[in-house]
Amino acid sequence: MNKNFTQKIITFFFFIVIFTTNSLAQTVQPEKKDSVIQKDMGDVYRSIFKPKKSSKQDSINAKRKYQFAFIPAIGYTLQTGFAAVLSANMAYLSDTGYNTKLSSVNTSFTYSQYKQTIIPFVADIWTKGNKWNFISDFRYINYPSSVFGLGGKTDPNKGVTINFQALKIHQAVLKSLSNDFYAGVGFYLDKFWDIKAIDPLTRTENKQLQKELGSTESAVGLAFRVLHDTRKNQINPDGGSYYNIVFRKNIKSFGSDSASQTLLIDARTYFHFPDKSKNVLALWTLDWLSPAQAPPYLLLPSTGWDDQYNTGRGYIQGRFRGRTMIYFESEYRFGITQNGLLGGVAFANLQSFSSDISNQFSAVFIGYGVGLRIKLNKHSGANLCLDYGWGQNGSGGFFVNLGEVF
Repeated sequence: MNKNFTQKIITFFFFIVIFTTNSLAQTVQPEKKDSVIQKDMGDVYRSIFKPKKSSKQDSINAKRKYQFAFIPAIGYTLQTGFAAVLSANMAYLSDTGYNTKLSSVNTSFTYSQYKQTIIPFVADIWTKGNKWNFISDFRYINYPSSVFGLGGKTDPNKGVTINFQALKIHQAVLKSLSNDFYAGVGFYLDKFWDIKAIDPLTRTENKQLQKELGSTESAVGLAFRVLHDTRKNQINPDGGSYYNIVFRKNIKSFGSDSASQTLLIDARTYFHFPDKSKNVLALWTLDWLSPAQAPPYLLLPSTGWDDQYNTGRGYIQGRFRGRTMIYFESEYRFGITQNGLLGGVAFANLQSFSSDISNQFSAVFIGYGVGLRIKLNKHSGANLCLDYGWGQNGSGGFFVNLGEVF
């Protein structure tokens, strides 16, 4: 694949500055006692720059209802060049009950060497007793992305890099119907503007691109969601399951380009393997469908364009796109050091796309790889995830996350 279209994310955290008592501090349920004292990057930081913190103070920090963190970082991608990232996080429990779910608010600001900007604001708020769940996903992005056409038979060497600005406003409210089962409604808005090709194109290619994309795209409407979540720790699950079904109806009178529909079925399960070890086998399936009239091109199901931009490690974002996406991934998570500071993963994924409503899938594409986990906070299990994934036809690159991929 041409390196101009290959998204190899090589992110080096030159420093992690901790302005509070924890690095990515997110309090969860009381942690189990371990014969080996657990360590995280906060402990490493304090061992170098500050006097050693007492075990009593560490215990007090772990029980705080509200936790804050601010993390600056420096990254690099082939498409953005060097980028500066400022990430902020707040997490809390609405009450101290054992089954209380963790609430969190995350935001960051990324500015790249090529004057590209990414600003997300993501909140997952649970009220007392887990009776209500407020889910917010707001994002502004201005950065390049590659498009290759629809379906699985597209040529990896014939991608076109486009630039655009986009605004995403997804707000949902869910009500508890029974233990760990929720249903609700949301308002979803996605708008793209200033869409234009960065690569030089022939007149014919430019006309084709304008036909597919235009200069703007909009989808606005309502979403109906059903959620079943038995995970105790949503940041780094070590057990339980997660099922999320979202039916989205875009409405022209709300400002959509068309009255399109999408259906998202997201299912995940986690269990210890071997049974009595701390190692976790995680399984994830994502079915992303356009059952009737399709949404605008940039909102069609696509590699790496799920809500968290995490599908398809081993391939560039946007490598495959279609009316329907079927996706499966497994990941084996294991410890490297007994103190929990370092861990590792091995993963593999399968993805297939249909180019039209007939749901005729042309091929299955495989991705696989390995990764390193660096513990940012031992109380929540939050990790810095550094992965390298390989795909077919020479595809591959680095992928970085704060928190597990799924």
